[in-house]
Amino acid sequence: IHRIHPHIHSLPSLKRMSIILDSGCISSSGQPLVVGPSQAVVATVGEEIVLPCHIKPEMDASRTRLEWARPDPTHVWPSYGGRTSLIIHKLEHGDVSPKLSNVTVSDEGTYRCLVPQSMCFAASLPFIRVMNRTSSRVVLQCEPAGWYPEPELLWLDGEGNLLSAGPTETLRGPDDLYTVSSRVTVEKRHSNNITCRVQQKNINQSRDMFLPVKREFFLPTVTKWLLTGGRFDCLFSLYYFRVFTI
Repeated sequence: IHRIHPHIHSLPSLKRMSIILDSGCISSSGQPLVVGPSQAVVATVGEEIVLPCHIKPEMDASRTRLEWARPDPTHVWPSYGGRTSLIIHKLEHGDVSPKLSNVTVSDEGTYRCLVPQSMCFAASLPFIRVMNRTSSRVVLQCEPAGWYPEPELLWLDGEGNLLSAGPTETLRGPDDLYTVSSRVTVEKRHSNNITCRVQQKNINQSRDMFLPVKREFFLPTVTKWLLTGGRFDCLFSLYYFRVFTI
């Protein structure tokens, strides 16, 4: 301990304090990243300090379970009782930095800021089902569940072009997770890969489900001809071919 005043000490291990992402969001592929201080945090005994920790890109963390931990097995956690707090309005902007008041020498050590992976997404992959079909079009529905924050749902054709779809229905469950649902009508000329994409722009998170739309998706075409002296009906499908004459 280095003296800077006869009655005030600096905490050298707080100078070495680091905020480590232990089991939080992954920083690769555009995933959110938990960011700690770029330099040492220095404190003096008896003062109040902030332990910097932010989620990048910025996202609302006000409904998220946050954990702060120290790897020191000899540390007694009850000593923090009544000395820690969070700034609620900053949580909405991804600032999860706690305040620690009345700093003591025993507070020295390495701290870890833990943001559970479920904050990023605890979601199911999009699921596509065929709701209705005719000889020229099919209606598809995509319904991913268990997402947080609220996601956006898009339909894309095989070339990545945005398809016009019906309004997205959103349901927020008692666990605050979102289920979204949307339907799109696919014409026979769109006989290629159709993609349901669920994305969360604020955290650069997305998931795709591909569905190859083939001719077999559409109902058989019924063609009729009228001939002089009688009627000739030709009924054709993928599975059979029958000719009826009168």
